[in-house]
Amino acid sequence: MPTEEYLPDRIRLILSGKKIVWKEIKMFGGHCFMVDDKMCLGTYKGGLMARVGPEELPNLENRNGAEQMIHGGRPMKGYLFIEPKGYDNDSDLEFWIDKCLNFNPKAQASKKKK
Repeated sequence: MPTEEYLPDRIRLILSGKKIVWKEIKMFGGHCFMVDDKMCLGTYKGGLMARVGPEELPNLENRNGAEQMIHGGRPMKGYLFIEPKGYDNDSDLEFWIDKCLNFNPKAQASKKKK
C-alpha cells in the first residue's frame, strides 16, 4: 500500500516547527527521518513507522491504529506501525513525533558500513 501522499510533508512541517535538524532518506519503500544520525521515524507501507522506547510498547500499542512493527516476518523491537487512523489529526501525528524525538537521544545508532 503506498504511503499517504501528504504524510512526509506533515512530518517535515512539524519537525521544522520544533526546529529539529533532520536528514531524510529513502528506506523500506518510504521516507526515513534521521535525527542525530539515528532512525527516528518514517513512512512505511501506507502508515507511520515510529521508533519508541521498547519499555513503552505495551502502553502505546493500545493507542488507536498502533501495533508492533513486523518487517521481514519478525517483530522489530522498539518500533510501532501506526495506521492512518492513528495520526489523521495533527495533534495525534505530533504525539507520535514527540514520542520518537523523546526516545531518539537514548536510541543506538546503526553501525556505519566500512
